[in-house]
Amino acid sequence: MKSLVVVAKSLLLSLLIAGSAFAADKVNINTADAATIDDVLLNVGPAKAQAIVDYRKANGAFRSAEQLAMVKGIGLKTIEKNRDRIVVGGKSAK
Repeated sequence: MKSLVVVAKSLLLSLLIAGSAFAADKVNINTADAATIDDVLLNVGPAKAQAIVDYRKANGAFRSAEQLAMVKGIGLKTIEKNRDRIVVGGKSAK
């Protein structure tokens, strides 16, 4: 019985650790700075993150994640990989 409790506790701990690993950070693409965008989004480095910020400053807030495809270097595959990480909300100064 004691070994069953140990196994159950080990399983529970493993599930908690695995769950936190799958919980992705999110980034609001209308308010985040380039460093934050670079840190959170997959396949987006410093140059692409800065391009997102520059596009946002020039054109206003993004209304959808798909609008990121308007930024040079950001394609639909990148958007799909990051869909659960992208938050669109709030306004950015134009």
